[in-house]
Amino acid sequence: MTAEANPPARQGTWVRVLVRGVVLTVVLLGLVAFSVLLAKVTLTPSPASEDLVTANLRPGRSLRQYAEDYTFLAACKQAGGNLLLGVPFGLLLPFFVPRRLRMIRTTLLTAVAMAVVELVQGALVQGRAFDIDDVILNTAGALLGYFVLGRRISHRYYTYADVPGSSEQRDEPKPKPARTPKKAAAKRTTASKAPRPLLDRLRRR
Repeated sequence: MTAEANPPARQGTWVRVLVRGVVLTVVLLGLVAFSVLLAKVTLTPSPASEDLVTANLRPGRSLRQYAEDYTFLAACKQAGGNLLLGVPFGLLLPFFVPRRLRMIRTTLLTAVAMAVVELVQGALVQGRAFDIDDVILNTAGALLGYFVLGRRISHRYYTYADVPGSSEQRDEPKPKPARTPKKAAAKRTTASKAPRPLLDRLRRR
């Protein structure tokens, strides 16, 4: 009976491993494609705005500028574009980070990645400058993507991809250790030293 049940279990395990490999490959390709798009959007020189753009290290400063100096559509385009730029992080990163504290890890990775991009912008790209508000909006976009869809699909992926039986093995009681020869001999010695039944004593008399 065990021999008949093992092949289907092994087959199911291999199917899960195959699905996990395919999903991770697709997600990795998506992450690479998004990285290329991110580089084109954020690292493209803009000589026309070189005299207009300045670095911003004060949170909220650029957002107030969008509200005061931009039209409504232009402000939505600027802020919404930065927000949407972080959404793919919330969709893709949960597949690669541990399940424990996944949301916090995803948020921190997004913030670090976008801070590095902004630093490269300000240091190397003409017409670009570091803006802390862009990092905040990108990180908020990652959280939005995580809560809307990333959390669900990553949870389903991990639930399906886990090897079956691992949780059952944790819940099963641990088998009792086999008695060592020393313990068995000690038990026999103790038994031999135990008082004999009353019947044996009567027979001797």
